[in-house]
Amino acid sequence: MDWMIIKRVCMSGGKNFTRGGAVSAATVLIMTVTLAIIGFLIFLSALLSYTLTTVSNKVDISVYFVTGTSEADIFSVKDQLQKLPQVASVSYTSADEALIAFKERHANDQLTLQALNELGGNPLDASLAIRAKDPSQYESVVRFLEASPALSTAGTSIVDRINYAQNKEVIDRLSLAIQATREIGFAIVILFAIASILIAFATVRLAIYTAKDEIAVMRLVGASNAYIQGPFIVTGVITGVTAAALVLLLLWPATWYAGVKTSGWFGGFNVASYYGSHFAFIFLVLMCSGLLLGAIASVFAIRRYLKI
Repeated sequence: MDWMIIKRVCMSGGKNFTRGGAVSAATVLIMTVTLAIIGFLIFLSALLSYTLTTVSNKVDISVYFVTGTSEADIFSVKDQLQKLPQVASVSYTSADEALIAFKERHANDQLTLQALNELGGNPLDASLAIRAKDPSQYESVVRFLEASPALSTAGTSIVDRINYAQNKEVIDRLSLAIQATREIGFAIVILFAIASILIAFATVRLAIYTAKDEIAVMRLVGASNAYIQGPFIVTGVITGVTAAALVLLLLWPATWYAGVKTSGWFGGFNVASYYGSHFAFIFLVLMCSGLLLGAIASVFAIRRYLKI
C-alpha cells in the first residue's frame, strides 16, 4: 500500500469519525471514562506502593537479650545477622541507652518514672534492631534466629524474645489491602473496557451500514480488503487517541487540585508531582490503551459485519 493510498484511508477514516456526530461523541465519552479509570488506578497503585514502602521502612524486628548478656556475645550475633543477604542493617541498643530512651518517651508521665525509680535498677534489656531489604524477608530472618539460637560461652541461650508477630500482622494486612484494591481496580477497568469496545463496535457497525453502497462500489472496481477495512480502523484509532488526549489534559488541573488538598493526608505523596515526573509513562499507557481499545472494537465490527 503506497503513500497515496494510506493518505486516502486516513482521510476517509477521519471523515467517518466526523460524520458520526453524536454517536462518535458518545464513544469518545465512554472511552474517556474508561481511560480516566485506568489513569486513576495508576495513581492509586503508586500511592499504595509509596504507603507500603513508607510503612515498611518504619517497621523492623527487635531481638532482646537476656539481662546480663555480654556485649561480646551480642556483637557476635550482630555479625552473623549482617552476613545474611536479606538483612539491610542491624543496629545495637544497650540496656543503658534503652533506659535513657524510655525516660525521654515518658518524661511527662511521673507515675511511670516513679515506678521505674522504685525498682532500683535497669529492667530493660539490650537489643538488636534488624531491618530487612524487603518486608517478606523478615520471616526468614526470624527462622534463622530460631533455628540457630545464639549461645553464650556457658551454653545457654542469650536470646530472650523477638517482637516479630505484631509487625508481621501490620505488613501482611497492608499487603492484602493493596492486593485487593489492585484486583478490584483491574476488574473495574475490564468492565469499562468491554463497555467501550461495545460502544465503539456499535459506532463502526453503524458507519459500515451507512457506507454499504460505497463499499459495494469499491468492491466492483476491485478495491482490496485492506483498503475497504482501513478507514474503519482509523476511525476507531482516532476515537481512542482523542479520548486519551482528553484524559491527559484533564489530569493536569485534577492532579494539581488533588495534590494541594491531599498531600498532607498521604504522608508526603503528591499526585501532581507524580504526574509531572511520570508523565511519559502515563502518556504511553493511556495512548496505547486508547489506541488498542479503538482498534480492537473496529476490527471486531469489521470481521462481524463487513462481509468481504
